[in-house]
Amino acid sequence: TQSGGVRPFGVSLLVAGADALGFHLYQVDPSGSYWAWKASAFGKNMTSAKTFPEKRYSDEMEIEDAISNAVRTLKEGFEGKLDEHSIEISVIRADKVFHIMTPSEVESYLSELQ
Repeated sequence: TQSGGVRPFGVSLLVAGADALGFHLYQVDPSGSYWAWKASAFGKNMTSAKTFPEKRYSDEMEIEDAISNAVRTLKEGFEGKLDEHSIEISVIRADKVFHIMTPSEVESYLSELQ
């Protein structure tokens, strides 16, 4: 049960997918509210994490640039060691196949930042 003024405990999600209309990214919060985004981030330091992808996103952006921007966003707010074992990256390309990157693929994007 809930009462007025009490925030429900829960988890926010970023949900991505593809269909006949194209690619979609939604943020869903614990209350069940959802928002469609072109680029987004949330969590600790959410304000700066959201600003970074919103400023750098473009509809003409190549997937490699989008991945690099996502990794840069993670690096900005990440506490601890950011390496190929502490993050996972997955992509949905134009062929609509879902791919989870291997640690060596992730490491190649991380090495670009150094």
